[in-house]
Amino acid sequence: MIVPKVAMVLAAGLGTRMRPLTDDRPKALVEVGGKALIDHMLDRLADAGVERAVVNVHAFADLLIDHRKRYPGLPIVVSAERAHPRPLETGGGLKFARALLDEAPILVANIDSVWVEDGEPPARAIEALCEGFEPGRMAARLMLARMSRTSGFDGAGDFRMEADGRLIPRRVTGESAAPLNYMGVHVVDPRPIFEHGETEFGLFPLKGPFWGEWAAEGRLYGALMEGDWMHVGDPAARDAAEARLKAFA
Repeated sequence: MIVPKVAMVLAAGLGTRMRPLTDDRPKALVEVGGKALIDHMLDRLADAGVERAVVNVHAFADLLIDHRKRYPGLPIVVSAERAHPRPLETGGGLKFARALLDEAPILVANIDSVWVEDGEPPARAIEALCEGFEPGRMAARLMLARMSRTSGFDGAGDFRMEADGRLIPRRVTGESAAPLNYMGVHVVDPRPIFEHGETEFGLFPLKGPFWGEWAAEGRLYGALMEGDWMHVGDPAARDAAEARLKAFA
């Protein structure tokens, strides 16, 4: 599979864990290494061949909409969720933006993920993620980092991966730790999400019900990124990411 032409970039979060840096801006516009978090991800997507990004907005929506006009890398379409009492989470955000997205497999990306791949440049983690996705056999394929090369992540790891790429969630194995973390980027067939029944306020996640079901069916797969992943979820993680990026400069 080639890289999808359209990506959904999730930027509607309230950024409460990032305060006080998000007292006057959305989390997506917090800077790491002199660049807004959302631009780190948009640059990655553009380099991989994505031709259009759909960005959902909620908190400080006007600032993100204005930022979109100044971003030079690729066209951006806004999916405005601010009329809802709270952000719609991943599943709800995708379904709300259905008219702006393809029915074919799409890339979905969080904005709090920064990484440095071994051997850069060129970096090919997103292309490799998409190239290995097999519609029909796979419901989703997640980009993963080694726990040992992760910063800013306060969990104990998300998955083990079988030799064929199938993912086993840590909660299924019952182990206290898992070697791989989800990096906030995945390719997915959106049709089951679009067809999901209505929920309160239209919000619903993917990580729990959808991923759990797909993993049980053997349809949740992973692709390992060899490199350093920085999850930028709070001010301390932002500082750690800045220091790590400087070490690679």
